[in-house]
Amino acid sequence: MDSIQYLSQFNLLNNLSTEDFMEMEEMTSITAVPANTLIQTPSTFTEGLFFVKKGKVRLYQLSSTGKQFTLDILSEGNVFGEMAGISLGTRELFIDTLDDCDICLMNKDRFEGFLLSRPRFMLNLIQTLSSQFNEMGSLMLQLALGDLRFRLAHILLRLSRRFGCEEQDGLSRINLSLSHQELANMVGATREAVSGVLRQWNRDGLVQTGFKTVRIHPQRLEKLISDRL
Repeated sequence: MDSIQYLSQFNLLNNLSTEDFMEMEEMTSITAVPANTLIQTPSTFTEGLFFVKKGKVRLYQLSSTGKQFTLDILSEGNVFGEMAGISLGTRELFIDTLDDCDICLMNKDRFEGFLLSRPRFMLNLIQTLSSQFNEMGSLMLQLALGDLRFRLAHILLRLSRRFGCEEQDGLSRINLSLSHQELANMVGATREAVSGVLRQWNRDGLVQTGFKTVRIHPQRLEKLISDRL
């Protein structure tokens, strides 16, 4: 697990003016990719910056035994890849689509010119990524030192902040299709261990789970973490 996870917090759309975004769209070619499609492996890496225009993609690694470890989930506006001296750390990763996606590849030469003509955007890009990598390093230390309950609470809160929809009674529904195995891939644990924690949290009223659905009580999970620190 490394700082790649904070890629999802850099949204290209939030860092471009309308005019800049229109120009950037002219520099891209769009490919429609069906859900559950593997779009990159470490051996098929292609240089370029890829912009997720629609849908969600998953970044993951494989252990020596073939176990998947999910590093991040990127949605609309997020960028991955490596080009023009900018590396977002995805060269050695597997990347697949979680749903139907539109993926845009940016033209290398034109994007280099785009950056050089917009030093403020380039500086903002560097500062944003640097800040997020530093923050992620701190989070990774906390996760490394925490037990499974601590790690799982962190991940559920993070997914809720990014993909959560507020519901009644203080619940937040995570707008992702999440199985127990997929959560286990995110926290580096077995499915059986994650299922055991979720069953207990269901009984305690911290979460509500169904078929690939998760609803959480953010305040109660935050209290669980603060009591642990």
